[in-house]
Amino acid sequence: MAATTGDPAERKTTYREAMREALREALRADERVFLMGEDVGRYGGCFGVSLGLLEEFGPERIRDAPLSESAFVGAGIGAALAGMRPIVEIMTVNFSMLALDQILNNAATLLHMSGGQLPVPVVIRMTTGAGRQLAAQHSHSLEGWYAHIPGLRVLAPATVADARHLLAPALADPDPVLIFEHSGLYNTSDDLPVDAGPVDLDRAAVRRPGTDVTVITYGGSLPKALAAAEDLASDGISAEVVDLRSLRPLDDATLTGSVARTHRAVVVDEGWRTGSLAAEVSARLTEQCFYDLDGPVERVCSAEVPIPYARRLEEAALPQAGDIVAAARRTVRPAPFTGGATGGPADRRAG
Repeated sequence: MAATTGDPAERKTTYREAMREALREALRADERVFLMGEDVGRYGGCFGVSLGLLEEFGPERIRDAPLSESAFVGAGIGAALAGMRPIVEIMTVNFSMLALDQILNNAATLLHMSGGQLPVPVVIRMTTGAGRQLAAQHSHSLEGWYAHIPGLRVLAPATVADARHLLAPALADPDPVLIFEHSGLYNTSDDLPVDAGPVDLDRAAVRRPGTDVTVITYGGSLPKALAAAEDLASDGISAEVVDLRSLRPLDDATLTGSVARTHRAVVVDEGWRTGSLAAEVSARLTEQCFYDLDGPVERVCSAEVPIPYARRLEEAALPQAGDIVAAARRTVRPAPFTGGATGGPADRRAG
């Protein structure tokens, strides 16, 4: 049960509860909507998001699926083609590799290959990210892979409000939508405005205004970026924090507008640096904002290693607030030129 605050226009709730409310609202609003996946029913979801929904809506609409991602993602695609509005939950992003053929070769391509006759309005949810000591096989951040694929919409809600209000427009979208929920956010809480409406899936969000440097991030790295901005403020550096929210398509207008104001940029991405989403954002800023930039775009990404199990090693491998602060300081206050051989400013993790 969500707690109330002193302000009647808002109430305190968690990211997990907000997502559950969104599912409940969707199930009540449209009888075509159903939830399917591993342990979503009796167990209440691996991360507790669907807890209680089986008792409320029954096994026809909250369907526990066999341990075969290819099978139940394929069934969800088929249901969408038949006019249903399925929400398919894949337990974690690493397991989505077993359904990649269905997602890439069917969900993302059928509308194109049918000449516009076969839309696939399926929503696929999955947990992503590291930081829980689950070692290399269960700590992936592969959103950038999926953002590479035409035909998909890729979303990464980072706030309680987005967790609550992003699902409805995703279900209304005629294209397949992938929603990446960072595991580190489920227990976070915030005030949720009671009159908040659906999220604009095409727009990034400026979470904190600033004038000296733009920090661009998404998902589980947003709290770290905001913490870094607080630290930078104490050092006299005003950081604007932009939450991408939609990873495909990217909202170029918000990104370039912010960089036009601050003239510097740091891109934070929990994915590996090589071939990352951060690389795509950095390239777009260089292409579109070259004459607005007063310094090279900095990137803060995960180390180029399988994510370690040991807590201190895991923390060292992931982007942290201190790394974001250091990158922002480098671009705002570059080291003086001392002559001799030069190279570009070092990205945090050379890989």
